[in-house]
Amino acid sequence: MTSLLLQKSLGLPAPMTRDLVVERDLEVPMRDGTVLLADRWAPRAGGENLPAVLMRSPYGRRGVVAVQLVRPLAERGFQVVLQSSRGTAGSGGDFDPLRSERLDGIDTVEWVCKQPWFGGSLVLCGPSYLGYTQWAMADQLPAQVKAMIPAVTESALGLAFLRREAFGLESLFGWGLLVEQQERRLAMARFLLGARRRRRAEAVLPLSGADQVALGHRSDIIQNFLAHDADAPFWAPTDGSDRVPDVTIPTSLVGGWFDVFLVGQLRDYTRLEAAGRRPRLTIGPWSHTSVPVVKTMLEETLEFGMAHARGTAPADRAPVRVFVMGAEQWRDLSAWPPPEYAPQRFHLHAAGRLALDPPPDSAPDSYRYDPADPTPAVGGVRMLPGIKAGRVDNTALEARSDVLTYTSDTLIDDIEMIGDVSADIWFRSSLPHADVFVRVCDVDPAGRSTNICDGLTGVTEADELSRVTVALSPTAYLFRTGHRIRVQISSGAFPQYNRNPGTGETRHTATQLKPATQTIVHDPDHPSTISLPTRTR
Repeated sequence: MTSLLLQKSLGLPAPMTRDLVVERDLEVPMRDGTVLLADRWAPRAGGENLPAVLMRSPYGRRGVVAVQLVRPLAERGFQVVLQSSRGTAGSGGDFDPLRSERLDGIDTVEWVCKQPWFGGSLVLCGPSYLGYTQWAMADQLPAQVKAMIPAVTESALGLAFLRREAFGLESLFGWGLLVEQQERRLAMARFLLGARRRRRAEAVLPLSGADQVALGHRSDIIQNFLAHDADAPFWAPTDGSDRVPDVTIPTSLVGGWFDVFLVGQLRDYTRLEAAGRRPRLTIGPWSHTSVPVVKTMLEETLEFGMAHARGTAPADRAPVRVFVMGAEQWRDLSAWPPPEYAPQRFHLHAAGRLALDPPPDSAPDSYRYDPADPTPAVGGVRMLPGIKAGRVDNTALEARSDVLTYTSDTLIDDIEMIGDVSADIWFRSSLPHADVFVRVCDVDPAGRSTNICDGLTGVTEADELSRVTVALSPTAYLFRTGHRIRVQISSGAFPQYNRNPGTGETRHTATQLKPATQTIVHDPDHPSTISLPTRTR
């Protein structure tokens, strides 16, 4: 019944068999003597010597991971090895996120290739952390590994959250809580039901005590997130981005426009391409936990991965395939970013106007940001289960006094944008420390404003007027005739990003919150702009 429901919900082809056998708790020795546990799934008849898939996960070997990711592949021509990361689900050692995955992965691949049931070809696949475990060892794989399919992930997993100027509080804190509690009974239900307590913990000052509020005890995982910025030596062993050009196996990347790891994933793709590889890239209108991500990853594994495992060429397709929101259709591209889309600057004007022409002399706009009543995060790029991500109605957010909006005239032609989006905002605060959050929205003829992409950056010496550059998420969107383009400017999106207290204190020790008056300047000498990669249709 589970197999039938999964086939229908994911739109998968009929399986070759539903009769599987599972060998549980296989012991896989690591070079330091630690033993990790794995399960092997295979058809009951004829499972030996089939192409194998390896997934390495910190989330256990039963439940959703086994049902959604493993079973569909084992029913359709693969044998699948699902291994628990060090220190999780019975595997030996201590779980220290990201830091052991490279050597443990290399040792596990070597072990798989020596097993009597191994048929000579191995494919790596998996989303999120399971995708990172692929990147961690991808430059040191033997010839038996034929392809990898990392989804909603990147080679420097999580480091973008740890930027000093834009700390991804919600994702890091929530993930830390999730893995700390995952081996308790009904762990996911507990996590979802604990949302209110988690929100209280995210607002605790200092943040170093948030784990005590949420868990009742200290969490080394969460404390490390709070204490070490992305560029700290602590995280250097986990960053595999410099090794990406050395990856030679065929790779198909699956991502989403509202996935938290998209920027890093696109960096991985462009580095592979620059190194002369021929990777595939598929980006849908998805967030990190969207079910279609799993469906697309499985389809790529069954088509792209299986072809390479058998020594044949996969079906021919464009190297880049993206979903264009607004048009609600897939588009094949020859490269990323697509060269036919050029940056077009829209200028902020007085009275909340957005236009292509430069602004005349005008008075600046201002708003008051109070970290004790922070501008909330609404939709957009979110990671955790149970949180609304992606495109949502921004009407209530834009009604707040701490959010400015600048809106174009009604479009007389369609405008399509695909690529990187950025803003240059002339900004000044009454305090020396502040954040600038910029969001692009589509306003339909009924006046509903829907978010497309956004970004945040922190500013030091913010009490001096300066041009602040904000990188927004890459996107693909069609603004229809009769719609309007809108830009939001504010100073936060809590708890997606941590509040800027305005004091300059470090994020884990800050105890004071200071409100600030923020000023946006838009005049001929200080043109504040948003740059959209557009092509007029």
